[in-house]
Amino acid sequence: MPPLTKPQAWTLAICATLTMAVSYADRQALAVLSPTVTRELQISETAYGWLLSAFSLAYLVGAPLAGRWLDRVGARRGLPIAVLLWSTIAAAHVFLPGPGAGLWALLALRVMLGMAESPSFPGASQTVHRALPPQDRPRGFGVLYVGSSLGAMVVPPVASALEHRFGFRFAFLGVAAVGLAWLPIWLWVTRTPAAREALDHPPDDAVPAPVLPLRVLVRQPAVLRGVCVALAVAPMMSYALNWTPKYLVATFHLSQQALGSLLWLPPVVYDIASIGFGAWQARRARHAPLAEPPVPILPGLVALTLALACALVPLGETPWAALVLTSVAMAGGGALFALFTADTLARVPSASVSATAGLLASAQAVAYIAVSPLIGYGVEVRSHGFVLSMLAVWLVPGVGVWLGARKRLT
Repeated sequence: MPPLTKPQAWTLAICATLTMAVSYADRQALAVLSPTVTRELQISETAYGWLLSAFSLAYLVGAPLAGRWLDRVGARRGLPIAVLLWSTIAAAHVFLPGPGAGLWALLALRVMLGMAESPSFPGASQTVHRALPPQDRPRGFGVLYVGSSLGAMVVPPVASALEHRFGFRFAFLGVAAVGLAWLPIWLWVTRTPAAREALDHPPDDAVPAPVLPLRVLVRQPAVLRGVCVALAVAPMMSYALNWTPKYLVATFHLSQQALGSLLWLPPVVYDIASIGFGAWQARRARHAPLAEPPVPILPGLVALTLALACALVPLGETPWAALVLTSVAMAGGGALFALFTADTLARVPSASVSATAGLLASAQAVAYIAVSPLIGYGVEVRSHGFVLSMLAVWLVPGVGVWLGARKRLT
């Protein structure tokens, strides 16, 4: 059977990106609507942080299992099942009751949504890895991370408009319905024999080996490095994605409608950085042996410098100034995510790519679980500025371990 053509391969990679967009749209609806939801359901900042942790805890439990499941059944079959399930759960937010019971119902729904969405990143990562040749994978992972920001970009205007007209409950329903449009697209692009052959079997690459048990995979040096940087970057990105709407409302007294017209900027900048840094690393990879992917030291340091801009967000004196600084920080975070994902998956066996991606997603979930209530508490007793400064400090050691431990962790 002839291999995938370049357009076919990139079509599959872009569809994987759209999977991430659907996933992030459904999960980010709560963040965009958080000023309204927390006010109407009488949820405190700390309780909101626990809601974010609940989603992440469920994702933490589900991601490695989902990755192992996808390594067996393949993303071609597994992703449509997952998307249909999590879209149904996202739509069920329309039945949220009022204050008191609403908090517990929302908690249950966030746990179910986290479990259902856990195959999203492992499945999308497997698709990129199997569809694209090794030299194009860093660029492919840069494009893949566009999906998360694309979802975050679409949700603010859609959810805010629906909330204004129908209320926040129907805004959840509308966002979930939009995501279901992905299903026929995926079924169409994976219908060909070439696509089925590519997606259903691990590619021949430079790290051939059988599937590694999770207890062995988690001790691999490349995975340990990836986990370190994931734990470092995820808290800052969690704030940018989940707390920026609250920061803007608290600082500049914006309405829910005004948020819908502002929050598109950080995801756009995130997209540019993810693609740009992925292309930068892919260009470097073309001149390196496939058995030894180049270490992204210079791109990683540049990305870290951008991410540290999160500490400067309180200096913005207008909503747009604060958003620009948030966007710079998100650009650094997106670049780091693209770089460490491509770097880690290039150094593990092909048959364990989905499981490895699940472990990286679990590391991010661990960070979200730990930091979300702390952010809520820090905002309540100190300030957003204090929290952002602490998140900037936390970035440095984890990224330093990732870039500087090469000789020790080989």
